[in-house]
Amino acid sequence: MALPLANPQTRRQDTCERSSAFTWRPPRTLLLWHLASLDAPSVAVTWALAFAWVAGVHLDAWIPLLLACGTWTVYVGDRLLDAHRAITSEELDGLHERHYFHWRHRRLLVPLACVTAAVAAALVMRRMPVAARDRNAVLATAALIYFSGVHSPARLPHWLRRMASKELLVGLLFTAGCAAPTLSRLPSSDWPLFACLAIFAALAWVNCFAIETWESPGRPTCVSLRTTILGIACLTAAAAFAFTDARASALVGCAGASALLLSLLDRRRNRISPLTLRALADLVLMTPLVLLIFGARRG
Repeated sequence: MALPLANPQTRRQDTCERSSAFTWRPPRTLLLWHLASLDAPSVAVTWALAFAWVAGVHLDAWIPLLLACGTWTVYVGDRLLDAHRAITSEELDGLHERHYFHWRHRRLLVPLACVTAAVAAALVMRRMPVAARDRNAVLATAALIYFSGVHSPARLPHWLRRMASKELLVGLLFTAGCAAPTLSRLPSSDWPLFACLAIFAALAWVNCFAIETWESPGRPTCVSLRTTILGIACLTAAAAFAFTDARASALVGCAGASALLLSLLDRRRNRISPLTLRALADLVLMTPLVLLIFGARRG
């Protein structure tokens, strides 16, 4: 069975919404950023550097490169496997525009993913200390367990499905991957940093929850409520941190801004095409870039 070149439902929705005066037409680069799975590596690198900035830890250039290559490889593989599974089962309802894009360009993406996987492996073997490899092996194993079954709940162990939703698992694993470089270089415990990690895990969770809700027609939505509560909680925490740790306060404030932007997207979701909405959901997580640019200029 051949996979259609485009999602018919998404195409019809996009056509209808383009005729509406309320629909914003985003730059093509934003859509390509999402479709080519460049959004997840961008968010991962941004927050990894932000965590290091809060802790005052220096990360060598190879570390963001390793994180970007590893994240992109995993996401490309995951989306291609989703598309392949849909073909073999002849169930295309769960596919979205990003899956169709990956399947159309698989002859390019598969070799590129092999290259990025090789680069990541070479960086691990040549640059990463042995002790760090052992610690990160646990994280890599957890990630493999997730990506091998979290998109198909029937494939996950029963005890795991009872303990946590797939959105929560994604948030925890994504946070762990972003935090690992900084945590392995901390000379001592840093409670403001751990507070930032907990807040980002919550932000990643509500981000995944929002996307899952938006892409599941008929599912009751309480995205705006959750994101608004998280945003207010973050801004309150940022105000409290302002008296003890200015950098942690700034990063928590960025998380609050991201949560409130997600809430705004949810309120305007009927005026935005599904593809644009999905791309913007990850774009609003890039708020720490302001801190990184400002910090670099001051440094």
